[in-house]
Amino acid sequence: MSGWADGPEYVTQCPIGSGDSYTYKFNIIGQEGTLWWHAHSSWLRATVFGALIIYPKPNPLRPTPYPFPTPYKDVPILLGEWWNGNVVDIEKEALLSGGAPNISDAFTINGKPGDFYPCSKNDTYKVKVMKGKTYMLRIINAALNNQLFFKIANHKMTVVAVDASYTNPYITDVVVSGPGQTIDILFTANQDVGSYYMTAHPYITVAGAPFDNTTTRGIIVYEGSTSSTPIMPVLPAFNDTPTAHTFFTNLTGLAGGPQWVPVPLHVDKHMFITIGLSLDFCKSGNATCPGPFGQSFSASMNNQSFVLPKTISILEAYFSGVSGIYTTNFPKRPPTKFDYTNTSLSIDQSLLFAQKGTKVTKLKFNEVVEIVFQNTALIGVENHPIHLHGFNFHILAQGFGNFKSRRDSKKFNLVNPQIRNTIGVPVGGWAVIRFQANNPGIWLMHCHLDVHLPWGLATAFEVENGDTPSSKLPPPPKDLPKCF
Repeated sequence: MSGWADGPEYVTQCPIGSGDSYTYKFNIIGQEGTLWWHAHSSWLRATVFGALIIYPKPNPLRPTPYPFPTPYKDVPILLGEWWNGNVVDIEKEALLSGGAPNISDAFTINGKPGDFYPCSKNDTYKVKVMKGKTYMLRIINAALNNQLFFKIANHKMTVVAVDASYTNPYITDVVVSGPGQTIDILFTANQDVGSYYMTAHPYITVAGAPFDNTTTRGIIVYEGSTSSTPIMPVLPAFNDTPTAHTFFTNLTGLAGGPQWVPVPLHVDKHMFITIGLSLDFCKSGNATCPGPFGQSFSASMNNQSFVLPKTISILEAYFSGVSGIYTTNFPKRPPTKFDYTNTSLSIDQSLLFAQKGTKVTKLKFNEVVEIVFQNTALIGVENHPIHLHGFNFHILAQGFGNFKSRRDSKKFNLVNPQIRNTIGVPVGGWAVIRFQANNPGIWLMHCHLDVHLPWGLATAFEVENGDTPSSKLPPPPKDLPKCF
């Protein structure tokens, strides 16, 4: 897929204007599994999203389409977030005041909040199943700002894929997903004929911060069931980091399976990127904002807070050689080395103010990049789901505290690591990924908690063209939206 079909506003295109249209055209090559599409402008993806399911090609050498017995049926499960208000206005109001937007009022399963919420008794998603049959649920976390725990009462689940990459089967009674992540699970209807709730509620890592502490429910209904009271599972506590970490770290890739890509062993570029919240100077009329020390909330990578251009997209500037839109001097390490996860430094003003700018990293075609993401304790400690556009990456290791190369590089899984496009960097911890830059263009990397994206928790990669026609960025489509 070329960058012209990627979509983030002012990164690969200008926004599609009211009443206008733009057709995304791309070839799907070498991929199968569960992905999703969504708006990438303001908070519009709260309602503008959907599943993108790529089924395997028929292959006479594979007895089943999948590297596991073919399920009786597969069902997309889109987990969403809902506000009783216009989400664009909610975001704008928060940005103008320098504070954080209001928390959501409900979560949803396939657009339905479920019977835990007032006035939603008859707005509950149901899946009908036959006893003895195995089903695949394609779980997509489309929530804006929440990681989610998901359970089905009295049923085990087997994870078989994440982010459209197959995994070794992993049996669990709880699934954890961050915004932007997809997880394919198998479950067999092997319990007594009846009805069972499938539920989701948030996994929260910021101590003391307000959050939507509600639960969305759908119902698994066995054929022939006469039960009017579904069985309810016991969900983990909202702050159950050990359960979340166990889930994330026990997933491994299906080495040698369909679509498997071995880990590149030679690394051309090493990067150490700190991520977290920061501050910007308050610009309100009375010079007081809701953030710490009366300032505005901000966010950054390596103390650089990303600013989107407004007159032309970065990709158009790159293709046409327009200067002054962005620079290629994003730092490969933080400007100041400190005790990153030490909470006593969380209010150290010498570390809190991040420089605003539009800085990216230039990569040669096919360069192999290894990134250590280091969470910081500045202002608040939380898990950040970091998403990289344009590439899948191998997750080599993840852990808590400060990353120590001499110690932690020994933990790298170079044999069968999971392959994803979004990694939840552990709260107060680190994660290491590796990818090959074999897709020319401009590719955004950002936190998928959407409250953090306009604050600046992002950067991008400029990947140069390769030597062959197929490894060069094509010209922009004629109907590419123009800035206005």
